[in-house]
Amino acid sequence: MSTSTYTVVGMTCGHCVSAVTEEVNELPGVTAVQVDLATGGLSVTSDTAVDESAVRAAVEEAGYALADR
Repeated sequence: MSTSTYTVVGMTCGHCVSAVTEEVNELPGVTAVQVDLATGGLSVTSDTAVDESAVRAAVEEAGYALADR
C-alpha cells in the first residue's frame, strides 16, 4: 500500500469535497480517498504509487487545483 498527501485549493463546500473524492477515486489502483475541507488536505491510498500528474488531472477535472509542493 502507498499513501500520498496533497493540498487542494479552491474548495469551499461539501460538494467540492465530493467532487474531488469521486474523481480521484476513479484512478486505477486507488483504494481510499480522504479530503479535509478545512485544510484542503487530500490523502490518496493505493495498491501501488499513483503518479502525481494523474492525481492533479483528476482534481482539475473536478474543478480545483493542487497546490504546488
